[in-house]
Amino acid sequence: MEEPMTDSVLVTEHPAGGRVVGQLTLNVEKTLNSLTREMVDIISDRLEAWARDDYVVAVLIDGAGEKAFCAGGDVQALRNSCLENPGGPCEYAEHFFAREYRMNYLLHTYRKPLICWGHGVVMGGGLGILAGCRYRVVSERTRIGMPEVTIALFPDVGGSWFLNRMPGQVGRFLALTSSHINATDALFCGLGTHFLANEQKTNLLASLTTQAWSGEADADHALVGAVLADMVAGAEQPDGQLEAHIDTINEWMGGDDLAAIHARVLGWQGDDVWLGRARDGLAHGSPLAATWIFRQLNQTRNASLEEVFESELILGCNIMRHPEFAEGVRALLVDKDRSPAWTYADLASVPAAVVDTFFTAPSAMPALALPE
Repeated sequence: MEEPMTDSVLVTEHPAGGRVVGQLTLNVEKTLNSLTREMVDIISDRLEAWARDDYVVAVLIDGAGEKAFCAGGDVQALRNSCLENPGGPCEYAEHFFAREYRMNYLLHTYRKPLICWGHGVVMGGGLGILAGCRYRVVSERTRIGMPEVTIALFPDVGGSWFLNRMPGQVGRFLALTSSHINATDALFCGLGTHFLANEQKTNLLASLTTQAWSGEADADHALVGAVLADMVAGAEQPDGQLEAHIDTINEWMGGDDLAAIHARVLGWQGDDVWLGRARDGLAHGSPLAATWIFRQLNQTRNASLEEVFESELILGCNIMRHPEFAEGVRALLVDKDRSPAWTYADLASVPAAVVDTFFTAPSAMPALALPE
């Protein structure tokens, strides 16, 4: 039965042999299901209620429409918050991050099976939801990206956690170049766990409702794993890029010198279209953002999940209080002139002391208050 809570997230409970399979559908097609603070709150509240409900055995999270699971957070709303409160605190934006990161942490630590149907565009905050679920289904039209360097943000929503756990230098590469990847790439780097055709979603839901659920987490995880494994058969996956280019990616991104990495990438003169876009992504991104992205990934390499989200909230709040982010969103999404006036013209101009300030907790920032 569908609950009349709000149209932005549809909440459905599917009967499953005396048990219930929950479904959360992001439902704002016109914005490619971009997350608002209201949507984050609804998802968190419902997941917490289902976690306490012994009858709910598993949860599927998907997006309405054929174009996107979720294109990320509503960055224009975040920008408005920044413009209304220059220098901060930026109440809406900063509290959005705090609530979103609590939701992400809840996903990562959820005991019951969580299945994310990552069809279509999966970016930013949408990738945070996908990465937080145990079962991450990708499809023939999955298109994943973390384009934050192009708007002077950083791969947050747990990016400091899952990017650092990818093979070789793939995580650093994706963070600095804003490259898009498909389902095959997602399976290679660990963002996806199963490849299914989008038309199989109805069959997956139907199969989940016929299982002999016990309500015991380990047994129910085994059931979900078996259902998904049984459905993965013969579907033709798209050609990937990451594995084919892993040697170049590792060569480009190796070492601890961001300036040297930047020079290697921008000096590449090959004719591969995908690598060329990666080079251009780094070239056109914010030099200040590239610097804090690089530092954040390095500093959280061995951090716990809790430490990751604590550090991301500090960095996110500081970014909201600096004009670079608002300018990046203006150039890419508001005026769409793609000519941002970055604070610093190049990496060499970015003072280390300025970067340091982004990693110290600002005054009056919201508490993260992760769930127990």
